[in-house]
Amino acid sequence: MPIKSSVHPAPQTTTTPLSPRHPDSSTTPPSHHIGAPPTTFKNPWPSFSTPGLHTLMKTRFKTTHQNYVPVPSSRATLVQVRVPDFTPSTSSTSNGLKATWIGHASFLIETTRAEGAARGMRIMLDPVWSERVGPYGLVGPVRFTPPPCTIDELPDIDAVCISHDHYDHLDSETLKKLNARQNGDLRFLCGLGVKSVLLGLGVGIRDEQVTEMDWWDGVRVAREGVGSVDVVCTPAQHQSGRSPWSFFKSLWCSWVVNEGGDEGKRLFFAGDTGYCHVTSDTQHSHHDAPHPPCPAFTEIGQLYGPFDLALLPIGCYSPRSVLSGQHSSPEDSIAIHKNVRSKKSIGMHYGTFRGAMSANYEPVTEPPERWKKAAEAEGLEWGTEVGVCDIGETVVV
Repeated sequence: MPIKSSVHPAPQTTTTPLSPRHPDSSTTPPSHHIGAPPTTFKNPWPSFSTPGLHTLMKTRFKTTHQNYVPVPSSRATLVQVRVPDFTPSTSSTSNGLKATWIGHASFLIETTRAEGAARGMRIMLDPVWSERVGPYGLVGPVRFTPPPCTIDELPDIDAVCISHDHYDHLDSETLKKLNARQNGDLRFLCGLGVKSVLLGLGVGIRDEQVTEMDWWDGVRVAREGVGSVDVVCTPAQHQSGRSPWSFFKSLWCSWVVNEGGDEGKRLFFAGDTGYCHVTSDTQHSHHDAPHPPCPAFTEIGQLYGPFDLALLPIGCYSPRSVLSGQHSSPEDSIAIHKNVRSKKSIGMHYGTFRGAMSANYEPVTEPPERWKKAAEAEGLEWGTEVGVCDIGETVVV
């Protein structure tokens, strides 16, 4: 039997560090680090707060609630699913920065096709195809809306961005399949501490494939014959950990995707984030909060905006007294839309998985309804400045 070679061919996709751009609030050492070098991380703003363990457990295992609504049995009332079209653009009118929603927080991004290139740079954001997201696939939320395609039906991908290590954003089976179909020629971009998680999954990802970044760090991802794109790790207000003993051990983040140049398009992916902690379940947004909102989004908008497209979370936000510090309500994400100076924002992080904490508090059909209502209350044009899309649909800007 021939011995398989452990030598991998030179990757066609490369990464080069960019010079960091920091906001005026940056400190040395960074305020979100605990330890030097950091062993854990924190949200360094008054806008974040997390309830104690007793409150969390009481809320998590409370089995009844007056607002409980089961997932509708008819798909007609749920997010619609369409077969995605990954055909390369052949005309200038259809060419642009593209975002195809796979469900929850998973997107396939393709940059504007450069002149003479067959396609643009392709980046997967928080890819998850599994039916259940949790330890060993045995516990955790179950998908109630299917993916629009199989992993094998995807086009070639250049890089994967991971916002944090929670199971509904970092899925081992999905990453294993993606890496295998690319024959290991795939770059993984993540926050500090997530590299050890990726390498420990046992899915074939190699050390040299992974680039860890702190907030405000960036890299240029390039592929010969295709082009390049700048990807910047930016702050989010959340937390991390795939087990109780790993809470806050790795860094959570949002991402900026910048085509570069005066004419290049810019995309902001918020990942999983809160905006401002509120103390009551009747308080829905930062307008009701006793503390100021998270300042990071205004800083992101100042340094990298305006954005042509923002992908913002609008689901899994209830109960507010427990989740508001780390999960944005639709009203909160309208504020984020304005803070980052987005020209168009699409709602995500809903319609696919029901959060374990929010299952007894949040109807799965509520997020897009509140998203639209909140947008119109702020005078934003629905479908033009703020909107939603089908799973499998491609938004082009």
